[in-house]
Amino acid sequence: MRFLHSPRQNKILAVLPDEEFMRLLPFLEWVDMPLGQVIQEPGARSSQLYFPATCIVARMYNRKSGISKRVSMTGNEGVEDIFLLLAGNSPPATVVVQNPGYGYRIKAKILRKEFEAGGVLQQRLLRFSHALLLQTEQSVVEACQTTEQKLCAFFLMTLDRLSGDSMVMTHEFVSTMIGARRESVSEAASILQREGAIQYRRRHITVVNRKLLEDRVGEGYAALKKEYDRLLLNEPCADPVRHSRAVLKKAHGY
Repeated sequence: MRFLHSPRQNKILAVLPDEEFMRLLPFLEWVDMPLGQVIQEPGARSSQLYFPATCIVARMYNRKSGISKRVSMTGNEGVEDIFLLLAGNSPPATVVVQNPGYGYRIKAKILRKEFEAGGVLQQRLLRFSHALLLQTEQSVVEACQTTEQKLCAFFLMTLDRLSGDSMVMTHEFVSTMIGARRESVSEAASILQREGAIQYRRRHITVVNRKLLEDRVGEGYAALKKEYDRLLLNEPCADPVRHSRAVLKKAHGY
């Protein structure tokens, strides 16, 4: 069986008018992105951005305790690293491939030129940057949640960016992603498996009852997902920034 690769598998590139897409196409390079690959080191200068197609990348920060914390994940709904495009440099984070697959990379100076020309690309990238900001804010709120709640949110957000219901990752890798001890992750995963929410076999985690995860994760995840869908599916709103923050504040009760 042959699998066709296309930059249009990325949702930002998929909605570009043919004229804008064809200007970018010669500069989009297909890249394999295996699990755990580091595509950006803290403080390292980068000159390329990545449009995930079938993979997911995560932005991580190291804490003094030695435990890393994921602050955001990006799949085929967006681009990594939007900071490089908008600010000219990137915060000191580690960007790692969370779920394997492939994507397309492009030099920042080329994408920036097209971005500054306006058009649909500029609109979509600005919407995505707003959505990413909301996700980062949500990760701060999650700091006070239990390991089980963090795990449920992580699984749900990952599934939202994958085509199936299975993920390939170890408990150790998951603990790095959610910033928790491996023992706590294993305990929480065992509870979810006993209750029929997930199955875990040989590094394969399969969600068999999504509703059980949604019931445990709280309202923050649902509010964030709704805002992602609204922003990236072009739902109308008079003041998108104020609207998004009002929805998340209501969900968290502050």
